Amino acid sequence: MAKEKKTKGTKNNIQPLADRVLVRREDVADTKSPGGIIIPDTAQKEKSKIGVVLAVGSGRFGDEGTLIPMTVKVGAKVIFNSGWDNEVDLPAGKAGMGDKETEYFLIRESDILAVIK
Repeated sequence: MAKEKKTKGTKNNIQPLADRVLVRREDVADTKSPGGIIIPDTAQKEKSKIGVVLAVGSGRFGDEGTLIPMTVKVGAKVIFNSGWDNEVDLPAGKAGMGDKETEYFLIRESDILAVIK
């Protein structure tokens, strides 16, 4: 069925369905301008589109009705397309993951552009 693996220090009670992937956005270090000024991530125009896969669904069904398994694995570092419609707020407590600083995305596998090795 669905592949589920616990990542270090994370309790994961959320299981994506079909070809969905739960991704946690990685924090980006502050960058330095050419003049030497440190620009914090809150002042940057775009947020990072790099994250870590926390959970994956079982896959999607093809035209013939066969299950096409997921190619991305839990724990993989990925570059993904993020949008306002796929950001999710996870409840704190039972899921053990929802905090204010961390951003989570529930995206389709096709929204993953690359896996960073």
